[in-house]
Amino acid sequence: MQIQTLAVAFLAATAVGGLAWVFIYPSLSGQKAAEQRRASLARPEPVVRMADRSQRSRREQVEGSLKEVEARLKKEKKVALSTRLTQAGVKWTPKGFIIGSGVLGALMFAITYLLGGGLMAAVGLGFAAGFGLPRWALNYLKKRREKNFLKALPDAVDVIVRGIKAGLPLFDSLKVVAADAPEPLKSEFLAILETQAIGMPLGEACARLYDRMPLPEANFFGIVVAIQQKSGGNLSEALGNLSKVLRDRKRMKEKIQAMSMEAKASAGIIGSLPPIVMFLVYLTTPDYISLLWTHPTGQLLLAGCVLWMAIGIFVMKQMINFDF
Repeated sequence: MQIQTLAVAFLAATAVGGLAWVFIYPSLSGQKAAEQRRASLARPEPVVRMADRSQRSRREQVEGSLKEVEARLKKEKKVALSTRLTQAGVKWTPKGFIIGSGVLGALMFAITYLLGGGLMAAVGLGFAAGFGLPRWALNYLKKRREKNFLKALPDAVDVIVRGIKAGLPLFDSLKVVAADAPEPLKSEFLAILETQAIGMPLGEACARLYDRMPLPEANFFGIVVAIQQKSGGNLSEALGNLSKVLRDRKRMKEKIQAMSMEAKASAGIIGSLPPIVMFLVYLTTPDYISLLWTHPTGQLLLAGCVLWMAIGIFVMKQMINFDF
């Protein structure tokens, strides 16, 4: 019995001693304080906190700029006619464009009706000439202007980078681009300089480039300059990275275009076969195929064929259209 009591006492003393060694000894011997000093020397907390705070502030500014861009895009899904005319590089007023479209539609209606095309055909061609053709031409001019802008933008960014590395301010580098760049890049950068000259900050003036040139590349340029104007940083490095991104995107677009040329050629052949066959049949037996536009049933069938052909061409275009 006495041996059991001594064994229990020994085990209890050992447990108490172990707990004291683990929890009390480091504080009494100074080991815990030494570990804290080594940790503070290995990781300087103020510097880390300042770096984290700076990185967090820059990230918040980037997120804020992106949110502003997204809000502006959602707000401007329906583009005004005046903005579309500006984006196409046309110096017409909205009123003049509407009047010209109406005159063109009325002229086409009168010509078709006087030539014996019928009232329905005259109305259809007049509507197409007055509403569809001017807007198609406007969209074509806009796309052509954007293509020319993208072709010259990487070289312009490289000129700005070299000017900044040489010691020129950003405003003077933009002047160099505006003086020597081809159209439409020259007029767009002149608009930035004019906007900044009347008191608008340069970052905001560059961000407004997207309003006149609705392209992701123009948006990238405006965001880079706007963020640098707000938070500082190495602008030449940021614009150099932007130039690399622009050239990579251009190279990728050209690669996608080359890979999709076979599908585009197939779609063009398939879409052109019915009109070509119709024309060849008309050359050989005109009385046989002329029923399509002389008989009411033939006119109805011809209208249905045109509608289904238009739907098929639209579907094929969407299948080979790559958004980038």
